[in-house]
Amino acid sequence: MTFDQGAGRGGFVHENGLWLTFCGPVAERYWWRPGGIRVWVIVQAGYMDSRVEKYLAHLDRLSGGREPRFFPVESTQPGLRGVTEVVYEDLTDGPLTALTYGLSLAEHPDWQHGSPELCLSVNSTNVIWAHAVGFLAEQLRGTCPFSYGSTINFGERIVPESEMTAFCVFAPMVLERDDYLGIDVGVPGHEGHDVINIQGMYPIHEVERQFINEHGLEAFWKSDWEPTDVLRRPAI
Repeated sequence: MTFDQGAGRGGFVHENGLWLTFCGPVAERYWWRPGGIRVWVIVQAGYMDSRVEKYLAHLDRLSGGREPRFFPVESTQPGLRGVTEVVYEDLTDGPLTALTYGLSLAEHPDWQHGSPELCLSVNSTNVIWAHAVGFLAEQLRGTCPFSYGSTINFGERIVPESEMTAFCVFAPMVLERDDYLGIDVGVPGHEGHDVINIQGMYPIHEVERQFINEHGLEAFWKSDWEPTDVLRRPAI
């Protein structure tokens, strides 16, 4: 896999439907709705009602309150919590839309105007697409900038049924500009100092990855291709 740059106390707290289970230095975030409790994500205690809360509330607003599925990706980075895949079905143009949380917890010198999280929308029901993006977010955070024009060589077929073996990064087509840029997740009293920008991840063929690296993303983007079609032939 390569990329190219172009407090904890026991007990429960309930407030406005939000349940927090504290255990040592971590807390599990639960959101109660009629019919059951759903687990969102595990985060550091004391980080609630701030960063992750604001980000998930933003996604909840964008989805109209649709129920996602959550898949944790264990951290391999010392000092960083894991990544969570937030997966929606039949939300936008494709049957599968996945977003990450946890990439933006890392630091990178290129991230001067906000830290990225990733968004994938494909015409497929195979959740492995979401797992691939979550895996890349966790493995490459802090090293890959995930900036527009970046390409990532997955090194093998991403899913068995598709010949695609790479991704390129650009603005997410399924979101409006105001919905993917400048998401303020700053803690109370420090609003505007912690910003997330959602970056789109687009599956591509190896020959397309090489073309982008040689000629730039704009030249490829103008070609005849459908970004959500993971069974398409190479566009060049």
